[in-house]
Amino acid sequence: MKNKLIYLMLLLVSVIACKDEFSDTVEVGALSDDALQNAVGVDLKLTAAYSVLDGINLRGGADWHVSGDNWWFDVISDDAHKGSTDGDQADLFLLETFDWTTGNPYVNGKWNGLFAGVNRANGVLSIINGIEGGDFVEKEAEAKFLRGIFDFELQKIFGNVPFISLENFDNVDFNQPNSGPIWDKIEADFQFAIDNLPATQDDPGRPTSMVAKAFLGKVKLYQSKWGEALTLLNEVINSGNYSLIPEFADNFRLAGDNSSESLFAIQFTADAGQSFNGNRGGTLNFPGGGPFGSCCGFYQPTQDLVNAFQVDANGLPLLDTFNQSDVTNDYGITSQEAFTPHTGTLDPRLDYTVGRRGIDYNGWGMMVGKDWIRANFADISGPYLSKKNIYYNGETANQGTGSWGQQRSGINFHIMRYSDVLLMAAEAAVETGDMATALDYVNQVRNRAKNMTYVKNEAGTADAANYSIEPYPSFPDQDFARKAVRMERRLELAMEGQRLFDIRRWGNGTTIMNEYFTNESRVITSFAGKARPYEAKHDRMPIPINAIDQSGGVLQQNPGF
Repeated sequence: MKNKLIYLMLLLVSVIACKDEFSDTVEVGALSDDALQNAVGVDLKLTAAYSVLDGINLRGGADWHVSGDNWWFDVISDDAHKGSTDGDQADLFLLETFDWTTGNPYVNGKWNGLFAGVNRANGVLSIINGIEGGDFVEKEAEAKFLRGIFDFELQKIFGNVPFISLENFDNVDFNQPNSGPIWDKIEADFQFAIDNLPATQDDPGRPTSMVAKAFLGKVKLYQSKWGEALTLLNEVINSGNYSLIPEFADNFRLAGDNSSESLFAIQFTADAGQSFNGNRGGTLNFPGGGPFGSCCGFYQPTQDLVNAFQVDANGLPLLDTFNQSDVTNDYGITSQEAFTPHTGTLDPRLDYTVGRRGIDYNGWGMMVGKDWIRANFADISGPYLSKKNIYYNGETANQGTGSWGQQRSGINFHIMRYSDVLLMAAEAAVETGDMATALDYVNQVRNRAKNMTYVKNEAGTADAANYSIEPYPSFPDQDFARKAVRMERRLELAMEGQRLFDIRRWGNGTTIMNEYFTNESRVITSFAGKARPYEAKHDRMPIPINAIDQSGGVLQQNPGF
């Protein structure tokens, strides 16, 4: 067990159930609100709100529908394919190919899961309001921080969403309209957290005032409030509380759990499969077979993403031309057929992000190609495996296995890490005309990658590929700087559930995705003709039809659905 928060979760699961999402009744066997109106009860209810971050065991969707790591949103970007066979999880196949309906269970599950989080955060506030005396302002700030997290996710996924404030369950109308964005409500919750959270926390996983400031900066960034965003993010950077850890890959290993690079993370544990709060949202996303007999072959990186890691003779990204040539791949050939990996120059972060044939796979040996890929050649998912979500060989304490062979990783998932903060600040700096600051922040990220340990060949005597990465010497103009920052976000944060939301807020989803369909089909020929065009309506997910029906028409559907 990692910390007291985990123990509280297990205790909470044993003795208490929160009110159902949009229900006024308490489940049979649950403790009543009256019994919880004390410090212990507040902490238990607060832990219930934290537990929603992972999306596990929530009504209205399977764990992978609600998954807190947002992996399936990468599948509807240019970073990842669904993986496995086309017919397995057909609802996600429809999302990847942009055949979207208002009844898709992935969409419905995410909606329900996030409102479950809002509801549980509000439950904490309701309990606090019912207690006479005592100082619970820090707990109130934690609850509002969590409500801000859940509402921010709803806002960026669905666009216009209802805001539900349940400080008192007895006097609330759950059926609120979604008549516009709720950015002001999200800002208010994070501001309250900034003003009332402590500077430090005893328990890893609880937010501080500075963490809340980073999230408010992100909210400002999403609204193109560049100056306000830069001020907030600079305060986080200049606080000295956070830093890049020397090894990029350690962010995805036990060494990166609650490190100086981690601002806020889902606190996972595996406990050899005996406990059930391991990373179950990503249980589909291990090799379909592979070196440790895992399941189920989902979440495969795209050729487009792999191509983006190509660099020029100066170790810099090919900002506009990375798809003019392809990184060599083994699509369409068996593991028994000869294959020579790519010999051109590559950003070394590629092989900590993507599993490629002939390159070490997180200490499990050389990735052998098709024998570790569950998808058939006729499926649309290509020849690559994800790596950031896969625990390393030898770290068996982080490995759990479920009842049908699914894997559960005990490694934390970073909702926000420091490199993300640097790159958000760099983006805001570009948009405010501060090229020097943008260059500095981008190069901090690139220099970490330059100076880290690179993946080695099978003998361990040399680099596994022709790696090259250098800092930018300058940003000659704003347009170049903008492209550089956006590319750096893709390279640094690939396969971390960020890409779709970046291209949406940049307003170029239609261009990027339709070009991606063409480029990907050129290499992964089975992908050709499968995806419908990306349209402006796809900048938001549809509001689930179940929610609209249950609202009696109070909720309005997003345009185009």
